[in-house]
Amino acid sequence: MTSQWIKQAVNAIEADFQRSADTHLIRFQLPAFEGIYFYLKDESTHPSGSLKHRLARSLFLYGLCNGWIKAGKPIVEASSGSTAVSEAYFARLLGLPFIAVMPACTARRKVEQISQYGGSCHFVEHSSQLYDTAKNLAGELGGHYMDQFTYAERATDWRGNNNIADSIFRQMTREPFAEPSYIVMSAGTGGTSATLGRYIRYRGHNTRLVVVDPENSVFHDYYQQGDCALTSTAAGRIEGIGRPRVEPSFIPGVIDEMISVPDAASIATLYWLEKLLGRQVGGSTGTNVWGVLQLAQRMRASGQRGAIVTLLCDSGERYQDTYYRPEWVAEHIGSLSAWTEQLNAI
Repeated sequence: MTSQWIKQAVNAIEADFQRSADTHLIRFQLPAFEGIYFYLKDESTHPSGSLKHRLARSLFLYGLCNGWIKAGKPIVEASSGSTAVSEAYFARLLGLPFIAVMPACTARRKVEQISQYGGSCHFVEHSSQLYDTAKNLAGELGGHYMDQFTYAERATDWRGNNNIADSIFRQMTREPFAEPSYIVMSAGTGGTSATLGRYIRYRGHNTRLVVVDPENSVFHDYYQQGDCALTSTAAGRIEGIGRPRVEPSFIPGVIDEMISVPDAASIATLYWLEKLLGRQVGGSTGTNVWGVLQLAQRMRASGQRGAIVTLLCDSGERYQDTYYRPEWVAEHIGSLSAWTEQLNAI
């Protein structure tokens, strides 16, 4: 009976995947950067609305095939929001209860979406409390703690199989520069950067992987110092990326370079990008694109032509009460003027 349920569950997830088209690769150019092409992989078009849809699918398949996920038993996850939304989507698909352990400051729209998919939320005051709370809750309920921060880097088939790296390089085939000079990615679990970096090396591409990191995250310092015991007590303000501790899924060896990005620069870039695209995006996309622009300036200064690819991680619709509310930005981020001036000068 158990093996039959697992077979049906895996088939349900694979059928959902078959119903979903690949995400778009949006190209744009900026007059100030002649000969440089910019690309945004639009992950907001997944059924659950973000890049984390890929991760959630992989984590569910990994948990099912390992025998960890049981019929009727709850799934519990520690998340800052988007992964929980996507996991709630798949839990509903399989008829499983879902509980997200989240910081109390998580965007309200994400909480609403988890509820819309039939999940529930358990709030903690600081992100450092997520892990033990989720693990203990799963134990008490006889459920499965998904633990994205441990399993993200190993649940995805990084060699191909239409993962995000494979998709990017296939979509770039007919572009002026089929092999990007850079792929830029921010890290939350580190799973996507691990997939990208491993795939680049596996396929022998000359593309460099650059990971951007927001304020109050330890990933950048860990990359420079190699101290896996680093922690931060300050709360992160760019949802979905950066962590207060070094996560097991963050693999520095696959990364070519890291750039630390001030939170105000991320939010200023978010507004700049809205004017360029005619649509709103989430804060992590602002972080990504700020990093892209730093690399483009470097390429221009050296006379280099080429392509830079990054990810549009989710829609700004989820952040109307935070990043798109001036009062919240003034209180939590501060003045954006210095960063806006730099962007307007491009």
